[in-house]
This record gives sequence, C-alpha cells and structure tokens, in this order.
Amino acid sequence: MKKESYNMQLNGLIYTFPKELKALLIAFIMVLSIGFFTGLLFVNDTSSVNPKGIEEQYLGNENDEQATEMKFKKSEKQMLNIVHSHILSMALIFFLLGLILATTQLNYKLKLVLMVEPFLSVIFTFGGLYLLWKGITWMKYIVMISGTLMTLSYSVSAFIILKQLLLPKKTK
Repeated sequence: MKKESYNMQLNGLIYTFPKELKALLIAFIMVLSIGFFTGLLFVNDTSSVNPKGIEEQYLGNENDEQATEMKFKKSEKQMLNIVHSHILSMALIFFLLGLILATTQLNYKLKLVLMVEPFLSVIFTFGGLYLLWKGITWMKYIVMISGTLMTLSYSVSAFIILKQLLLPKKTK
C-alpha cells in the first residue's frame, strides 16, 4: 500500500471514533498498561535490571558465597516456557497496540517504527534470554538494550493513543 494511500485512510482516524469505542480503547490501554508495567516491576524485583542480575536470574548464582538470595539455573523446560509464553503474549499485545496506533495522527515513519520495533525487541529480548541461558553471556547486554527499546516503544505508543483519544484534534 502506498504511503499516501495509507495516510489518507488511517492517519487521524482515531479522532472520528464514536465515544463508546474511544471509552473501550481507553479502558483497554489503561488495563494493558497496568499489566505491562506490573511485569516490569516483577523484572526489577527478580533481576535488579542490571547485567549481573539478569545473568543470575537465568544461570543461577550458586557459586556466589556472598549472594543474599540463592538462585539456581533455570531448566530447559522453564526457559522454553518463559520464551514461548512471552513471545506469544507480547506479539498479541504489540499487534493490538499497533492496530490502534495505526489510526492515530502521526508522522508516517515514526508510526512505522513504533509499530514494528517492538516485535524486533521481543525477539531480541526473549531470544537473547534463551541464548544467555545457553551460555552466550554477552547476550545479557542485548537483552537490556532490547528490553529498554521495547518499553520505550510501548510507553510512547500508549501515550500517543491515550492523548489522541482523550484530547480533541488540534486544527491548524
């Protein structure tokens, strides 16, 4: 589909939604955001959101006599469950968020980045965790970078959507 055609059909369509659809989308984005950011609190609590903490969460720390909490290496079943469930659920989250974002009034290239980037970050984050678990320890840095990009993409997208659902369209 040509960029011009796309912009004419979807760009700014969110402003024309009926009130009940706007209310549904606001409720959805709010509840989704609570779930998303609660997940980040869990990540912070379990890995301290630093390279060493991420590595310990998946590879364990049984050799660290100074550790305040004993952690054991995840089993293959645990890792496959984590990777599988997160990739599937995050794909759905970002697909739905991207569909809504497609209707916002936003620069085409920025919108495209915000719609596609989270899918790359999901693969790098959870694929990176699996590779870290397999022994490629430098992947913890990729996991941190991709996780940060995924969170930024989510936050910016949710903010833009909520702003355009709640505030009237600015006219030039």
